[in-house]
Amino acid sequence: MDKLNIKEAIVVEGRDDTAVVKQITDSLIIETHGFGIAKSTWELLEKAYKEKGLIILTDPDFSGEEIRRKLSSKFPESKHVYMPRKKAVKNGDIGIENCTPEDVKKVLEKVCTIKKDSTCTFELKDLDKAGLIGRNDSKALREKVGELLGIGYGNGNAMLKKLNTFGITREDFEAAVAKAKER
Repeated sequence: MDKLNIKEAIVVEGRDDTAVVKQITDSLIIETHGFGIAKSTWELLEKAYKEKGLIILTDPDFSGEEIRRKLSSKFPESKHVYMPRKKAVKNGDIGIENCTPEDVKKVLEKVCTIKKDSTCTFELKDLDKAGLIGRNDSKALREKVGELLGIGYGNGNAMLKKLNTFGITREDFEAAVAKAKER
């Protein structure tokens, strides 16, 4: 497999995550080691953010999202990568370390950048019309759409925020919904 040439530093939670990511890129990888990020790690993150930029790749679980929020508040122009939860589960354990290098490569190729001038393009009625909320199969459909768009899974409000924050176009949204409904 060809390695990805990524200029930004990739932020992961631990050494097992690093082992998987190193199989697909030679980029700088910084480990947070969970919530209690050491002062020296914050300093390294700050330096990498200023000089290279950051790509945040945390586990698709509550702890991973909390770490992502913490990093995003300190480094607001970071890029984000979301691994679909189903790709990160092995024997009941959720984490990037459970993913295949191919799956990590796929999500890194869909890096999301936060729009600075986030205008509200989508509304809840758009999610309702697309079947992403209010139906028995809405959760599964949101999972598929989030994976296709590279924005990860979320409930209706979380998906709405991601659609608007990451500047997803209406065309990309509609194409992803159509494709997700085909599956």
